[in-house]
Amino acid sequence: MTSSTLSPAVCFPVGGRRLLVYVVWDRRGGVDDFVAFALAGLREHASRVLVVVNGALTDEGRAKLEPVSDEILVRENVGFDIWAHKEALEHVGEGIAEFDEVVLTNDTWFGPVRPFGPVFEAMDAREVHFWGMTDHAREEPNPFTGKGVLPYHLQSFWIAVRREMFLSEEWASYWRDLPAMPSYFDAVLKHEAVFTERFADAGFTHSVSYPGTDYPTDHPALFNPDLLLADGCPLLKRRPLFHYPPFLDRHAVIGRRIVKQVAQYGYPVEMIWENLARNVSPKTLNADAGMLEVLPEVDVAYDPASPLDVVVIVHVMDPSDVGDVFDRISAIPVAFDLVVTTPDARAVAELERILARTPAPTMRGVEVRSVDSPRGRHMSAFFVGCADVLEKDYDLVVKLHTRLPAKRKASVRRYFRRYQVENLLSSPGYFLNVLALFQRERGLGVVFPPMIHTGYETAGRGWLAYRERGQKLATALGIRVPLDGISPLAPLGGMWISRPGALRLVKKARLGYNDFGAPEHKGLARTLERLVPLAAAELGYHTRTILNGEFASLSHLSLEYKVDQMSATLPGYPIDQIQFLHRAGWAGHGGIVAIVRMYVNVNHPRLAHAIRPITVPVGRLARRVIGALRAARARTHRVSEASS
Repeated sequence: MTSSTLSPAVCFPVGGRRLLVYVVWDRRGGVDDFVAFALAGLREHASRVLVVVNGALTDEGRAKLEPVSDEILVRENVGFDIWAHKEALEHVGEGIAEFDEVVLTNDTWFGPVRPFGPVFEAMDAREVHFWGMTDHAREEPNPFTGKGVLPYHLQSFWIAVRREMFLSEEWASYWRDLPAMPSYFDAVLKHEAVFTERFADAGFTHSVSYPGTDYPTDHPALFNPDLLLADGCPLLKRRPLFHYPPFLDRHAVIGRRIVKQVAQYGYPVEMIWENLARNVSPKTLNADAGMLEVLPEVDVAYDPASPLDVVVIVHVMDPSDVGDVFDRISAIPVAFDLVVTTPDARAVAELERILARTPAPTMRGVEVRSVDSPRGRHMSAFFVGCADVLEKDYDLVVKLHTRLPAKRKASVRRYFRRYQVENLLSSPGYFLNVLALFQRERGLGVVFPPMIHTGYETAGRGWLAYRERGQKLATALGIRVPLDGISPLAPLGGMWISRPGALRLVKKARLGYNDFGAPEHKGLARTLERLVPLAAAELGYHTRTILNGEFASLSHLSLEYKVDQMSATLPGYPIDQIQFLHRAGWAGHGGIVAIVRMYVNVNHPRLAHAIRPITVPVGRLARRVIGALRAARARTHRVSEASS
């Protein structure tokens, strides 16, 4: 069909019929509440709602979809939402002629944050063949390929097409000849980036509800969602809350403010947290959504009319070295129970005497118990030795311990304890503000201090040697939340406050002391420590990190100075510096082999990829040999010192 024979663009007719095709994908085969909420908001604006599920669909998921849809089509998860739309159109077949407009959309947005009605009313009045909710400006070079042009296009998460276009031969041939899309970039480059230009060149007219020319960037759905929402856009794209944090930092996209704005419009943000917690690696979500809370020492938020039942579990290795932990526990300003564990049965009486000398006006009951095995230390004492406590009807559990890091200088050990304990129990008012977080957010599962970096080289290696073990344990526990890539968001000090229900997956594993001591479970305690937020997230609980004002000041100034120093010899924004260093790869100690490898990685990536099967095992072997030689040299040095 040529442009001269095109049917003219028309408005959406009064009393017209609209088909809505909505695509869902969930790695668990379920349906999150935000999906049902979105469909309920669209229901009144569509004559027929067809939901296409990519992959499996559980009975529970189907039960959520049935009240808000007319038909559910389950298909193999191939080709992303684009091929799901293609299959839906084939499924509808000639019946599409019954409709005046088809809306092709998916689950990549939260909404309605603002009402859909005004958008449909405004777009119904426009004489167009197709329209979108938002658009993307032309870019040269194409940011996905580094060359050529990314054409101007309507964003494919929402494309509405009127019958004059979807009954055309051009439309039929487009979907008939749609190429395979095995990757996300294929979906962008082979569909989203070409759809608008293809049909515009064929003579079809289009429009957009919220044109990018009205906003200060070329991608307002990602960079200016706050402005879109303020102008009445009913949708919030999910991507600003899970995209690569350094990229969002480069463009000053502040997720914390976006969520606050969404809440002010009345959208139930607990659905946002539940969805993101289950599908985004915890550290990425924590950074994108600004989920660090710097809490004041004076209570400003706690509601005494909704008290929380609290139990404190503290593991004591040495009764002579508890620091001020018991003093801080005794100052908790709400009713609580205390359980103290120790690996030394002889220490029970001494701990009872210490507690008897420590006044605690709000403590209802105290129990000191010896645990059966020191294996797993405070982690086994908590999950095994106190398994019965975690099954009781407490609202919150405060997990502490008094163990100090070995092989650290006295100042570092002192800072470690202060950092971990004070950021959970800084003062009575501070603790009430922590409780208020749990009162305010039913989906908040765990809080703990951010990753310690003063006195520690944790940054860049928070997983240590436990990531592979963590992946295996996560699989065994049924955790499908993506793991953080470099350092996990985790209570690496082994102290946190949580809802017992957020630990349910770990409790279901019914771990025993032998599990912590078995050779096949080497490092289980440290691995499990890193999985606590992931286990909570699998159940829909999100995590926040907390600091008091003093440590927030110390941490920020220290990080600011360190980042400034490390950036001194690297050009560009932090994202440019990070990507350069990641391309270069492991620097080692700057030897000639490492320098040559980094040069090849940066300047000859194809060659680096081709020889990697050889260089990787050789590099591992070399590191082992060097490590063994250093260890042998150290042993020789110690022997010579002893003999002298």
